[in-house]
Amino acid sequence: METRVLRANILLLLTALIWGAAFVAQRVGMDHMGPMTFNAVRFALGALALLPCIAWMDGRRTGLARAYPLRNGLLPGIALFLGAWLQQLGLCYTTAGKAGFITGLYVVFVPVIGIFLRHRYGPGTWGGAALAMAGMYLLSVTGGFSIGKGDALVLGSAAFWAIHVLLLGRLTKGIAAVDALRLASVQFAVCALISLAGAAVSEDISLSGIRAGLIPILYGGLLSVGVAYTLQVVAQRDARPAPAAIILSLEAVFAVMAGWLLLDEMLTARAMAGCTLMLGGMIWSQLRP
Repeated sequence: METRVLRANILLLLTALIWGAAFVAQRVGMDHMGPMTFNAVRFALGALALLPCIAWMDGRRTGLARAYPLRNGLLPGIALFLGAWLQQLGLCYTTAGKAGFITGLYVVFVPVIGIFLRHRYGPGTWGGAALAMAGMYLLSVTGGFSIGKGDALVLGSAAFWAIHVLLLGRLTKGIAAVDALRLASVQFAVCALISLAGAAVSEDISLSGIRAGLIPILYGGLLSVGVAYTLQVVAQRDARPAPAAIILSLEAVFAVMAGWLLLDEMLTARAMAGCTLMLGGMIWSQLRP
């Protein structure tokens, strides 16, 4: 059992690294197309990338095993769309590093939403939440007590990432690996279809723009979606919730590092202090639940 937990934690760390670097790809992709167009293409790529593996693993399923109901991917797919859309739209107005840290607040939103599911949390959780919100203030709130448009949108996306994590935690416990892949593919397809419908209504879908942003789309579709989200689904079958949330929160650190290395993004001393408080709050809320 411990070996399976360790393997799950390693997969989650790799997931956090891929997601952190993906903020750069998502930010660059906005130079060439709208947020819904970008999400439609990348999540479609992610869904298609899993089909050969699902077909191969399905062929090895024993005759007594029942197929996993595809409808289980609908609600995670809707939550995924809302989180990805708000995050992608927010990246049009803020930096990759700031977006990464604000997105990490979903770790704090998980216990907040858990209250409505009758989950109980101790003072450590709320102390971590207070630290994270103080960091959010330093990172994003200006002297005029207003939060930037991009930061506000990404903050909204964090709430839907928390809902997505809770849904996956409920739907993936005890299922077979092939069913975890099936769930991942279905939720990607749902997200892609909703994004495509939104893009057709509100954006100018241009093949030239898609070609110009091909590299960010390939990273976002094949690695960030096809690989990383699938690793999350597979790992959450065996991972313990608190360590898993801490590991995934490192996505924020990787996002800042990637933004600094690849986009020359810099953070002020105030913003760095905010990032430190946010990361501390994310970790504390999980270590001292």
